[in-house]
Amino acid sequence: MRDENLMALAIILAPLSIASIGGAMGIYAPLQHEAVTVKQWITPQEFLDLFAVARFLPGPSSIIGAMIGWKVAGLLGAIVAMLALYVPSTALCYAMSRIWSQGEGKDWNIALKRGLTPIAAGLIMSGVLALFQLSGGKLVTGAVMIGSAGILWWKAKLHPFPLLIAGAVVFEAAWLLGVLE
Repeated sequence: MRDENLMALAIILAPLSIASIGGAMGIYAPLQHEAVTVKQWITPQEFLDLFAVARFLPGPSSIIGAMIGWKVAGLLGAIVAMLALYVPSTALCYAMSRIWSQGEGKDWNIALKRGLTPIAAGLIMSGVLALFQLSGGKLVTGAVMIGSAGILWWKAKLHPFPLLIAGAVVFEAAWLLGVLE
């Protein structure tokens, strides 16, 4: 069973590695679907908890894959998950950077930039919606999500830590007022 889980981790995470090149937000929805719904390695609440920890820790947010790997198969699972998440995208980035720099300003280069932008935005939105759905779709959750997105849009260079603290305060207040029961 452990070997099957390790293989499944690699098969699920390696393709997501390619999708995560622009950032881990693009892989949250498919990762959540596979880990929670399909494989049932973790519960929806565990996914939310791991997501929160991954966003809080320094380094890439795709570390959530390693944390899921740890839950599935311990240290070896975390190692397999990290290799599956980082090796394919690193190899592709290295190869593409060489091609990309040679094509800068050419029609195909400009077309790819224009075509990939809405795809990346769609993947990010699907991740946000998946997290909202996992949280139970509460009004308070939606308000915090939209408020945080608006603040980050307005102040793009703002460190996320003040937003994490503000979100915690809002959720604690909502909990104390009985809104989140």
